[in-house]
Amino acid sequence: MSKARAKAPAVGFRGPTTLGLMMATFMSFLDTTVVNVALPHMQGSLSASAEQATWVITSYMVTTAVMLPLSGWLAARLGTKATILWAVGGFTFSSMLCGIAADLPQAVGFRMLQGAASAPLAPLCQAVLLNITPPSRHGRAMALFMMGNVVAPVLGPVVGGWLTENYSWRWCFYINLPVGICALLLLLAFMPREAPAPRRFDFLGFGSLGLGVAALQLMLDRGPTLDWFGSREIWVEATLAAAALWVFVTHSLTAKQPLFPPALARDRNLVSAVTFVFFFNTTFYAGVTVLPLMMQGVMGYSPLLSGMISMPRGLLMLFAVVLVGRLDATVDRRLLVGVGQILCLLGYWQMTSFDLSMSPEQIMASSLLQGLGQAFVFVPIATLSFATIDPALRADAATASNLLRNVGGTIGIAALQGMTAFNGQTMHASLAEHVTRPNAAELALSQPALGLDVVRQLDVLNAEITRQATMVAYVDAFWAMLVVGFVCTPLLFFLRARR
Repeated sequence: MSKARAKAPAVGFRGPTTLGLMMATFMSFLDTTVVNVALPHMQGSLSASAEQATWVITSYMVTTAVMLPLSGWLAARLGTKATILWAVGGFTFSSMLCGIAADLPQAVGFRMLQGAASAPLAPLCQAVLLNITPPSRHGRAMALFMMGNVVAPVLGPVVGGWLTENYSWRWCFYINLPVGICALLLLLAFMPREAPAPRRFDFLGFGSLGLGVAALQLMLDRGPTLDWFGSREIWVEATLAAAALWVFVTHSLTAKQPLFPPALARDRNLVSAVTFVFFFNTTFYAGVTVLPLMMQGVMGYSPLLSGMISMPRGLLMLFAVVLVGRLDATVDRRLLVGVGQILCLLGYWQMTSFDLSMSPEQIMASSLLQGLGQAFVFVPIATLSFATIDPALRADAATASNLLRNVGGTIGIAALQGMTAFNGQTMHASLAEHVTRPNAAELALSQPALGLDVVRQLDVLNAEITRQATMVAYVDAFWAMLVVGFVCTPLLFFLRARR
């Protein structure tokens, strides 16, 4: 494969190019969460059931996951600039189609187009940012890229809720049009063009990986609603995922020109960093997802209070990412990641002592500690991933990194939710063994002022048992996050700071 490299743009062109890339990635990250709060409104407008409406989200996530591995090959075949321009244009156009969808099949179909167009944006924009930035400023470039990762998913539900309440759910998609058009014009005018370096397309590799990732994504998305392996569908999806991924791995090890260049697997920094990020993201996304469920469920907090407690974490990460981006050029990146990992582990350890009597300030303190640690991890680990990789391989490396990052996050969310549900049921059964009808009758007689009969007292008692059992299950999940954090930490010792 020829090592075609982009010609570094003039300094005056670097700013508009970076702005266009950031607008494109922010738009794609925003759409992973912006539609979530609009689902009830879409359900009524599109005459769909609650379960059918979730396919608007699932179709986007699955298609993005399937098409993501194709990003590196498309960049080599068409050129990075052409691929990004087509992706931004396709995403913008499909957003308009989603907004005018008349029924559920149209909405799902257009969301699939939107997901396919968004797939190359994150990895290729990350690779271009590195290519157009001097090595001494790679940390700042990755800080800008991570700001989109951090801010967009947090703002998604807020923006989606405001647009839906004040206008219509359709504006959750129309809002992409001005952003997409501006990004397209900036990139068309200022982004440097590089010569394509076509290579043979690996049909078996792409087909097996696409099938495996799609089956895995469907299994993880639908598992919680289908009682996991109590459902035949989950068994079919799990079998397909395992078989297809096995075919992909064995084929990649033996093929002359596999989907991903073999040189990627020989780069110690990339393999170590990507493996670390895979495990790190299982805890990051799981924690961000589970904490609001805990606060609104067992703690009884309102959605507004839950959001107020979670918001400082996102704001702290936003400012900390900028700070770490500046430190990256002067401080050993491995040290920054190590400090961040220690802060995250301390945050997870604090979560293992959560109980039903804790104050909102205790939850916020743990979240802030994790947010600060995650900011210290995200920027330098992204830079370290590409520190020793050939610039010609950055598009493929970014594709592999983003794919494993997304899969790790999905697995983490599904695993923690499944663990919480199972452990909650087990603990409920254990606690309920100590409750008998005489206990409940005695409780009713001891509180006659409540005016509750034995049956209602049993209901109240059962609700409290469920609350206590669920809290224990959440603490068990937090212990699991702490263990995963410890297990992946030794990977940091395999990283090299520079090429």
